[in-house]
Amino acid sequence: MHSSISTAREAHALLRRYFPTTRLVSAPSLSSKSGTVYLKLESDLPTGSFKPRGALYALSVNMGRRQIDEVTACSTGNHGAAVAFAATQLGIPATIFLPTHPNPVKRARIAALGAKIVEEGADDLSAAFRQASAYAQKNGVYFLNDATDPDLPAGPATIALEILEQLPTTDTIAVPMGDTALIRGVAAAAKQISPAIKIIGVQAERAPAYYLSWKQGRSLSTETCDTIADGLATRTTDPANVQAIRSLVDDVVLVSDDQMLAAIRHLAIVEHIIAEPAGAAATAALMHSALPPGRDTVLLVTGANIPPDVLRTAICGRP
Repeated sequence: MHSSISTAREAHALLRRYFPTTRLVSAPSLSSKSGTVYLKLESDLPTGSFKPRGALYALSVNMGRRQIDEVTACSTGNHGAAVAFAATQLGIPATIFLPTHPNPVKRARIAALGAKIVEEGADDLSAAFRQASAYAQKNGVYFLNDATDPDLPAGPATIALEILEQLPTTDTIAVPMGDTALIRGVAAAAKQISPAIKIIGVQAERAPAYYLSWKQGRSLSTETCDTIADGLATRTTDPANVQAIRSLVDDVVLVSDDQMLAAIRHLAIVEHIIAEPAGAAATAALMHSALPPGRDTVLLVTGANIPPDVLRTAICGRP
Protein backbone atom coordinates (compact mmCIF):
# COMPACT_ATOMS: atom_id res chain seq x y z
CA MET A 1 0.00 0.00 0.00
CA HIS A 2 1.34 3.45 -0.91
CA SER A 3 1.49 6.30 1.60
CA SER A 4 -1.29 8.79 1.11
CA ILE A 5 -0.49 12.41 0.40
CA SER A 6 -2.20 13.41 3.66
CA THR A 7 0.19 11.14 5.61
CA ALA A 8 3.14 12.72 3.78
CA ARG A 9 1.87 16.19 4.73
CA GLU A 10 1.43 15.09 8.34
CA ALA A 11 5.03 13.76 8.28
CA HIS A 12 6.25 17.07 6.83
CA ALA A 13 4.59 19.07 9.60
CA LEU A 14 6.22 16.85 12.21
CA LEU A 15 9.69 16.90 10.61
CA ARG A 16 9.72 20.69 10.24
CA ARG A 17 9.96 20.86 14.03
CA TYR A 18 13.36 19.16 13.80
CA PHE A 19 15.02 20.46 10.61
CA PRO A 20 14.39 22.90 7.73
CA THR A 21 13.62 22.14 4.07
CA THR A 22 16.76 20.95 2.25
CA ARG A 23 18.15 23.02 -0.60
CA LEU A 24 17.31 22.50 -4.27
CA VAL A 25 20.13 24.00 -6.35
CA SER A 26 20.60 24.24 -10.10
CA ALA A 27 23.61 22.41 -11.54
CA PRO A 28 24.68 24.33 -14.66
CA SER A 29 27.49 21.86 -15.40
CA LEU A 30 24.97 19.01 -15.70
CA SER A 31 22.30 20.95 -17.61
CA SER A 32 21.96 21.00 -21.39
CA LYS A 33 19.99 22.79 -24.12
CA SER A 34 17.21 20.27 -23.73
CA GLY A 35 16.78 20.64 -19.99
CA THR A 36 17.86 22.06 -16.64
CA VAL A 37 19.23 19.82 -13.89
CA TYR A 38 18.79 20.47 -10.18
CA LEU A 39 20.31 18.76 -7.15
CA LYS A 40 18.23 18.09 -4.02
CA LEU A 41 20.77 18.21 -1.20
CA GLU A 42 19.59 15.73 1.40
CA SER A 43 23.11 15.87 2.86
CA ASP A 44 21.92 19.14 4.48
CA LEU A 45 20.07 17.09 7.11
CA PRO A 46 21.41 16.13 10.55
CA THR A 47 23.59 12.96 10.15
CA GLY A 48 24.40 13.97 6.54
CA SER A 49 21.77 11.87 4.73
CA PHE A 50 18.04 11.74 3.93
CA LYS A 51 17.45 8.95 6.46
CA PRO A 52 16.36 11.02 9.52
CA ARG A 53 13.11 11.82 7.66
CA GLY A 54 11.89 8.22 7.82
CA ALA A 55 13.47 7.25 11.14
CA LEU A 56 12.14 10.26 13.05
CA TYR A 57 8.64 10.01 11.61
CA ALA A 58 8.30 6.23 12.10
CA LEU A 59 9.70 6.29 15.65
CA SER A 60 7.56 9.27 16.60
CA VAL A 61 4.25 7.81 15.39
CA ASN A 62 4.98 4.40 16.94
CA MET A 63 5.85 5.96 20.30
CA GLY A 64 2.45 7.65 20.11
CA ARG A 65 0.75 4.25 19.71
CA ARG A 66 2.44 2.17 22.39
CA GLN A 67 5.11 2.02 25.06
CA ILE A 68 8.57 1.93 23.46
CA ASP A 69 11.57 1.84 25.81
CA GLU A 70 14.29 1.30 23.22
CA VAL A 71 14.71 1.29 19.44
CA THR A 72 16.92 -1.05 17.42
CA ALA A 73 17.89 -1.18 13.74
CA CYS A 74 20.25 -2.95 11.37
CA SER A 75 22.06 -0.74 8.89
CA THR A 76 25.09 -0.24 6.67
CA GLY A 77 25.37 3.13 8.40
CA ASN A 78 23.08 6.00 7.37
CA HIS A 79 19.83 4.46 8.66
CA GLY A 80 21.63 3.52 11.88
CA ALA A 81 22.78 7.11 12.38
CA ALA A 82 19.26 8.35 11.61
CA VAL A 83 17.71 5.98 14.17
CA ALA A 84 20.33 7.05 16.73
CA PHE A 85 19.48 10.71 15.97
CA ALA A 86 15.73 10.06 16.26
CA ALA A 87 16.25 8.22 19.56
CA THR A 88 18.19 11.17 21.04
CA GLN A 89 15.49 13.62 19.88
CA LEU A 90 12.71 11.48 21.41
CA GLY A 91 14.62 10.55 24.56
CA ILE A 92 15.09 6.77 24.35
CA PRO A 93 18.20 4.55 23.92
CA ALA A 94 19.15 2.92 20.60
CA THR A 95 21.06 -0.26 19.73
CA ILE A 96 22.33 -0.42 16.15
CA PHE A 97 23.50 -3.65 14.46
CA LEU A 98 26.06 -3.10 11.69
CA PRO A 99 27.84 -5.52 9.35
CA THR A 100 31.51 -6.14 10.15
CA HIS A 101 33.90 -3.51 8.68
CA PRO A 102 31.23 -0.79 8.33
CA ASN A 103 31.85 2.59 6.71
CA PRO A 104 33.99 4.29 9.40
CA VAL A 105 32.44 7.74 8.86
CA LYS A 106 28.93 6.35 9.37
CA ARG A 107 29.99 4.24 12.36
CA ALA A 108 31.52 7.32 14.00
CA ARG A 109 28.28 9.28 13.48
CA ILE A 110 26.29 6.53 15.23
CA ALA A 111 28.78 6.41 18.11
CA ALA A 112 28.75 10.21 18.49
CA LEU A 113 24.95 10.07 18.88
CA GLY A 114 25.37 7.75 21.87
CA ALA A 115 23.85 4.58 20.41
CA LYS A 116 25.13 1.15 21.36
CA ILE A 117 26.80 -0.51 18.33
CA VAL A 118 27.02 -4.23 17.61
CA GLU A 119 29.00 -5.38 14.56
CA GLU A 120 27.68 -8.68 13.28
CA GLY A 121 28.45 -11.19 10.53
CA ALA A 122 29.41 -10.59 6.94
CA ASP A 123 29.75 -7.42 4.88
CA ASP A 124 26.09 -7.47 3.88
CA LEU A 125 23.13 -6.87 6.19
CA SER A 126 21.71 -10.39 6.54
CA ALA A 127 23.48 -11.33 9.81
CA ALA A 128 22.91 -7.88 11.34
CA PHE A 129 19.22 -8.17 10.39
CA ARG A 130 18.90 -11.54 12.16
CA GLN A 131 20.55 -10.17 15.30
CA ALA A 132 18.37 -7.03 15.36
CA SER A 133 15.23 -9.17 14.89
CA ALA A 134 16.25 -11.40 17.81
CA TYR A 135 17.09 -8.37 19.97
CA ALA A 136 13.66 -6.87 19.25
CA GLN A 137 11.94 -9.84 20.92
CA LYS A 138 12.71 -8.15 24.26
CA ASN A 139 9.80 -6.28 25.82
CA GLY A 140 9.49 -2.62 24.87
CA VAL A 141 12.03 -2.80 22.00
CA TYR A 142 10.91 -1.48 18.59
CA PHE A 143 12.75 -2.81 15.50
CA LEU A 144 12.74 0.07 13.05
CA ASN A 145 13.43 -1.88 9.86
CA ASP A 146 14.22 0.46 6.98
CA ALA A 147 13.13 -1.98 4.26
CA THR A 148 9.70 -3.02 5.56
CA ASP A 149 8.47 -0.55 8.19
CA PRO A 150 5.01 0.55 6.95
CA ASP A 151 5.25 4.04 8.48
CA LEU A 152 8.76 4.91 7.33
CA PRO A 153 8.19 5.82 3.62
CA ALA A 154 6.02 8.80 4.64
CA GLY A 155 9.28 10.41 5.83
CA PRO A 156 11.07 10.28 2.47
CA ALA A 157 7.75 11.21 0.79
CA THR A 158 8.31 14.69 2.23
CA ILE A 159 11.24 15.09 -0.21
CA ALA A 160 8.73 15.03 -3.09
CA LEU A 161 6.55 17.62 -1.33
CA GLU A 162 9.55 19.92 -0.97
CA ILE A 163 10.75 19.44 -4.56
CA LEU A 164 7.33 20.19 -6.06
CA GLU A 165 6.96 23.24 -3.82
CA GLN A 166 10.45 24.48 -4.76
CA LEU A 167 10.12 23.66 -8.47
CA PRO A 168 6.53 22.92 -9.55
CA THR A 169 7.69 22.29 -13.16
CA THR A 170 9.78 19.24 -12.17
CA ASP A 171 9.08 16.46 -14.69
CA THR A 172 11.74 13.87 -13.74
CA ILE A 173 13.17 12.81 -10.38
CA ALA A 174 16.13 10.39 -10.27
CA VAL A 175 16.36 8.47 -7.02
CA PRO A 176 19.17 6.18 -5.74
CA MET A 177 17.61 2.83 -4.88
CA GLY A 178 18.80 0.53 -2.10
CA ASP A 179 16.05 -1.08 -0.03
CA THR A 180 13.43 1.07 -1.92
CA ALA A 181 11.90 2.91 1.08
CA LEU A 182 13.17 6.18 -0.41
CA ILE A 183 11.86 5.67 -3.93
CA ARG A 184 8.54 4.25 -2.71
CA GLY A 185 7.94 7.33 -0.54
CA VAL A 186 9.11 9.87 -3.15
CA ALA A 187 7.23 8.24 -6.05
CA ALA A 188 3.93 7.79 -4.20
CA ALA A 189 3.81 11.44 -3.11
CA ALA A 190 5.13 12.90 -6.37
CA LYS A 191 2.64 10.99 -8.53
CA GLN A 192 -0.31 12.01 -6.35
CA ILE A 193 0.64 15.68 -6.82
CA SER A 194 1.86 15.48 -10.43
CA PRO A 195 0.68 12.25 -12.12
CA ALA A 196 2.78 12.75 -15.29
CA ILE A 197 6.08 13.03 -13.40
CA LYS A 198 8.72 10.39 -14.23
CA ILE A 199 10.46 8.59 -11.38
CA ILE A 200 13.73 6.86 -12.30
CA GLY A 201 15.44 4.48 -9.87
CA VAL A 202 19.22 4.13 -9.92
CA GLN A 203 20.91 0.98 -8.59
CA ALA A 204 24.53 -0.12 -8.37
CA GLU A 205 25.53 -2.50 -11.16
CA ARG A 206 27.09 -4.77 -8.53
CA ALA A 207 23.97 -4.82 -6.32
CA PRO A 208 21.16 -5.16 -8.88
CA ALA A 209 18.58 -7.21 -6.93
CA TYR A 210 15.75 -4.66 -7.16
CA TYR A 211 16.65 -3.73 -10.76
CA LEU A 212 16.33 -7.40 -11.77
CA SER A 213 13.13 -7.78 -9.72
CA TRP A 214 11.61 -4.63 -11.27
CA LYS A 215 12.45 -5.90 -14.77
CA GLN A 216 11.07 -9.41 -14.21
CA GLY A 217 8.13 -8.55 -11.96
CA ARG A 218 9.05 -10.91 -9.14
CA SER A 219 11.20 -10.84 -6.02
CA LEU A 220 14.77 -11.92 -6.83
CA SER A 221 17.97 -12.02 -4.78
CA THR A 222 21.61 -11.89 -5.86
CA GLU A 223 24.57 -13.89 -4.56
CA THR A 224 26.57 -10.79 -3.65
CA CYS A 225 26.22 -7.02 -3.40
CA ASP A 226 29.86 -6.05 -3.61
CA THR A 227 29.67 -2.34 -4.46
CA ILE A 228 31.52 0.76 -3.34
CA ALA A 229 28.06 2.22 -2.59
CA ASP A 230 27.29 0.75 0.85
CA GLY A 231 24.00 2.69 0.83
CA LEU A 232 22.88 0.66 -2.20
CA ALA A 233 24.24 -2.72 -1.06
CA THR A 234 20.98 -4.70 -1.04
CA ARG A 235 21.20 -8.42 -1.88
CA THR A 236 17.66 -9.61 -1.08
CA THR A 237 14.32 -8.07 -2.04
CA ASP A 238 10.92 -7.90 -0.38
CA PRO A 239 7.98 -9.07 -2.58
CA ALA A 240 5.69 -6.22 -1.43
CA ASN A 241 8.41 -3.66 -2.21
CA VAL A 242 8.90 -5.17 -5.69
CA GLN A 243 5.17 -4.89 -6.33
CA ALA A 244 5.19 -1.25 -5.14
CA ILE A 245 8.09 -0.15 -7.35
CA ARG A 246 6.58 -1.97 -10.34
CA SER A 247 3.49 0.25 -10.01
CA LEU A 248 5.28 3.50 -9.10
CA VAL A 249 8.66 3.62 -10.86
CA ASP A 250 8.93 4.46 -14.57
CA ASP A 251 12.40 3.06 -15.15
CA VAL A 252 15.36 1.62 -13.25
CA VAL A 253 18.94 2.05 -14.48
CA LEU A 254 22.30 0.71 -13.31
CA VAL A 255 25.55 2.59 -12.66
CA SER A 256 29.01 1.13 -12.15
CA ASP A 257 31.33 1.85 -9.24
CA ASP A 258 33.64 3.78 -11.61
CA GLN A 259 30.71 5.90 -12.82
CA MET A 260 29.81 6.75 -9.21
CA LEU A 261 33.44 7.70 -8.51
CA ALA A 262 33.39 9.97 -11.59
CA ALA A 263 30.15 11.57 -10.36
CA ILE A 264 31.65 12.12 -6.87
CA ARG A 265 34.64 13.82 -8.52
CA HIS A 266 32.41 16.00 -10.72
CA LEU A 267 30.13 17.03 -7.85
CA ALA A 268 33.09 17.89 -5.61
CA ILE A 269 35.27 19.74 -8.12
CA VAL A 270 32.67 21.45 -10.31
CA GLU A 271 29.59 21.85 -8.09
CA HIS A 272 31.43 21.97 -4.73
CA ILE A 273 29.14 19.31 -3.26
CA ILE A 274 30.39 16.29 -1.32
CA ALA A 275 28.50 13.06 -1.97
CA GLU A 276 29.06 9.45 -0.94
CA PRO A 277 28.79 6.82 -3.72
CA ALA A 278 25.05 6.16 -3.19
CA GLY A 279 24.50 9.91 -2.94
CA ALA A 280 26.17 10.41 -6.32
CA ALA A 281 24.35 7.53 -8.07
CA ALA A 282 21.64 9.68 -9.69
CA THR A 283 24.28 12.13 -10.94
CA ALA A 284 26.28 9.18 -12.32
CA ALA A 285 23.22 7.98 -14.25
CA LEU A 286 22.76 11.42 -15.82
CA MET A 287 26.46 11.87 -16.63
CA HIS A 288 26.57 8.52 -18.39
CA SER A 289 23.36 9.09 -20.39
CA ALA A 290 21.40 6.38 -18.59
CA LEU A 291 18.61 8.84 -17.74
CA PRO A 292 15.93 9.86 -20.24
CA PRO A 293 16.25 13.65 -20.58
CA GLY A 294 13.65 15.76 -18.79
CA ARG A 295 12.96 19.48 -19.10
CA ASP A 296 13.39 20.01 -15.34
CA THR A 297 15.23 17.05 -13.84
CA VAL A 298 15.95 16.70 -10.12
CA LEU A 299 18.75 14.39 -9.00
CA LEU A 300 18.62 13.35 -5.35
CA VAL A 301 21.96 13.70 -3.54
CA THR A 302 21.03 11.40 -0.70
CA GLY A 303 24.10 11.47 1.53
CA ALA A 304 27.59 12.86 2.11
CA ASN A 305 29.10 10.29 4.49
CA ILE A 306 32.03 9.25 2.33
CA PRO A 307 35.15 7.63 3.83
CA PRO A 308 38.27 9.77 3.21
CA ASP A 309 40.00 7.02 1.18
CA VAL A 310 37.01 6.74 -1.19
CA LEU A 311 36.90 10.53 -1.64
CA ARG A 312 40.66 10.52 -2.32
CA THR A 313 40.23 7.74 -4.90
CA ALA A 314 37.40 9.65 -6.60
CA ILE A 315 39.32 12.92 -6.81
CA CYS A 316 42.90 11.75 -7.30
CA GLY A 317 42.30 8.39 -8.94
CA ARG A 318 44.17 6.51 -6.20
CA PRO A 319 43.42 5.35 -2.63
